[in-house]
Amino acid sequence: MNKSHIKITILGAGISGLSAAYWLQRDGWDITVLESDHEPGGSMMTRRGDGFLIDYGPNSGLDTTPLITQMVTELGLGDEMVYANEIGNKRYILKNGRLHALPTTPLAFIQTDLFSLKAKLRLLAEPFIGPSPDGYYQSISQFVERRLGREFLDYAVNPFVAGVFAGNPDELSVKSAFPKLYRLEEVYGGLIKGFIKGAKERKARSETSKQSARIFSFRSGMQVFPKAIAARPGIRLQYDCHVEKVMRHQGRLTVISSRNGKTAEDETDIILSAIPAHSAATVFAEMDPQLSVHLKDIYYPPVKVLYLGYRKAAIRQPLDGFGFLIPEKEKKTFLGAIWSSTLFPDRSRDDLAAFTLFVGGARSPELFENEPELLNKAVMAEFHDIMGIKEDPVFIKEKMWSRAIPQYKIGYVEHERYFRTFEGDNPGIFLSGNYRGGISVGDCIKNSEITYLKVKEYILNLASFRHIEKGIG
Repeated sequence: MNKSHIKITILGAGISGLSAAYWLQRDGWDITVLESDHEPGGSMMTRRGDGFLIDYGPNSGLDTTPLITQMVTELGLGDEMVYANEIGNKRYILKNGRLHALPTTPLAFIQTDLFSLKAKLRLLAEPFIGPSPDGYYQSISQFVERRLGREFLDYAVNPFVAGVFAGNPDELSVKSAFPKLYRLEEVYGGLIKGFIKGAKERKARSETSKQSARIFSFRSGMQVFPKAIAARPGIRLQYDCHVEKVMRHQGRLTVISSRNGKTAEDETDIILSAIPAHSAATVFAEMDPQLSVHLKDIYYPPVKVLYLGYRKAAIRQPLDGFGFLIPEKEKKTFLGAIWSSTLFPDRSRDDLAAFTLFVGGARSPELFENEPELLNKAVMAEFHDIMGIKEDPVFIKEKMWSRAIPQYKIGYVEHERYFRTFEGDNPGIFLSGNYRGGISVGDCIKNSEITYLKVKEYILNLASFRHIEKGIG
């Protein structure tokens, strides 16, 4: 089969689209990636300034799948990849204005002041609690409170969900947002049993749980990863290309886009859409209005990233961890902070410390009704109080993501089902991105391989059909 006769068009040069392009490029297919921005990476955005290195999107990834190491090695990024300082395993939770280390061992759990004696004893009942209703229609809050109790929800899961999704556990579906957590109950009958027994399954699959996976980044920031993929021979990227719609005519797919003020029409055999759901809603609106309704219904809350640099001498809190998360009960104006220069090298000068703070999310989108400067001052005042800082920052940068992270809300399965229906009804079109199968870097990479295999199967079927068609003709 002449691979140059099959044209594949990928919409979006974020990590999902580029990872799929990477697998397809290795097979020698003809690939074009259309990107509305002027650079690759999507939310993986790295910048430098005044001796600081800033990641405005994902600050790191979890090494949960061997696919990551494979890609890093083949891309020649082995010397660039770095693992987090081991003290990054220590994570803090704010309670009553004070930082408490999240316990990671049974002894630490017994000794911690983060949870009351009542909450600790309540955890002993977890193995004896029966299964729950369908997790697609059950919130994370309902699931956790029933299995582990209210206090564990408030001071462990609530801040964790804010840190991962910038989300509200009352609204997220436990089975869609945290399928592996729900599976522990579904398969093993409980969380504690599942953590123990599930470890054997992960070992057989050569996977690492997110709880024990090593944290990684790159010396020059996370955007190095998508940039390296974009530079691969055989992947043609067209930047500043705004896709307007997709059409099908006489069995051929056409992508209509705007480039430099001019309209372009590109015929293709396969379209892999890896743009955000709200963008895809417009692109596919004419082809399938019902798909557009499902895509528009996916909520992306606003999140502000506030990056701050300080003299180390001005900080009283020991910088001996990943950072801290803030439970909703603490009523602060931000979700938490990553101690960026503690985790990875070359994030700041040795005499300075860098922090990445997150504001807003699904928990408090109304904060952005305030004046930006007033909001920043309120956030910094709270941060200074928590960290024991008596000086103003020496460096401030910010990035506003008006639509940050897709929320897998209760009933999200209805979207997932329709996406499969749409793909079945529209051969040659594949929907991908972090609104399907998980939002983390590792999830996006694993799902890119799954999408690649579906595309590959479709191509083989298409080649067989054309061969038969040619023979009949």
